[in-house]
Amino acid sequence: MFYKLFSLLSVVRGYNIAILVAAQYLAAIFIFSPKKSARSVILDLHLFYIVFASVCVIAAGYIINNFYDVKVDRINRPIKAKIDSFIKQETKLSLYFFLNFIGFLTAYLVSYRAAIFFATYIFGIWLYSHKLKRYPLTGSISATVLTILPFFAVFVYFRNFSKIIFVHAIFLFLVIMVREFIKDLESIKGAVANNYDTFPVAYGEKRTKQLSVLLIGLTLFPAAILFTYPAISYMKFYFYFAALVLIYVSVYLWKATTKSQYMRLHNILKLLLLIGILSLIFIDTSLVLEKVIDKLN
Repeated sequence: MFYKLFSLLSVVRGYNIAILVAAQYLAAIFIFSPKKSARSVILDLHLFYIVFASVCVIAAGYIINNFYDVKVDRINRPIKAKIDSFIKQETKLSLYFFLNFIGFLTAYLVSYRAAIFFATYIFGIWLYSHKLKRYPLTGSISATVLTILPFFAVFVYFRNFSKIIFVHAIFLFLVIMVREFIKDLESIKGAVANNYDTFPVAYGEKRTKQLSVLLIGLTLFPAAILFTYPAISYMKFYFYFAALVLIYVSVYLWKATTKSQYMRLHNILKLLLLIGILSLIFIDTSLVLEKVIDKLN
């Protein structure tokens, strides 16, 4: 039972799910609803439904992705594939349909528009896992869009359409795109063996590196725009840090040739995104005092 539970957490990427929940709530408190108290946001039942629906649908997405990629993972991630094998393929499919059903019903408790959004999101994840990820560029773009969409659901719920949010989303989009290309470089062996026509397979490692470095260069533009907004406050230091990390990633990426090197870069970008999520509390330090400390007193 322990092995099966551990295997299930591996299949649904329990770590990523936990980060998603933290990111959605921190974004809701410090970006999407700055005028509301932390308590009112946390206790918002409809926000909870949106986050819970996101968790169910994304967990189901990881399951179906794992279902289709079982042969690829045996080559690219043999240890993880062995852990995941404790859950039968039939069980994975049953969990996939069950979680999607629960996610859809939970979204319907918010509104029929939310239900339609998550139904479309479910279809998008399936299409990516079944078809899109096998083709160059479309796979990376669709994976990036699907990663950002859960935040879009929270963003629409609070109806906060400020420019700073759009610029921040562009920065995230570019960084996640780079991470997706590095993931493709890391998994090139399994992609070739299973006829996945990913960007590195179709255009070569050099072109993939060139495009990744170009995208890293483009991240400087939204970061520079964000510096003009006083509202980001101490979070500007995160963007200074991010710029240094991304420069390092571009230099190291150009020299990288092995799977372990690509994996290291992939993990660096994951850590950078995690730090970015935790840095949301520094967008306005007065909000931390008002929303957290004062409320505790």
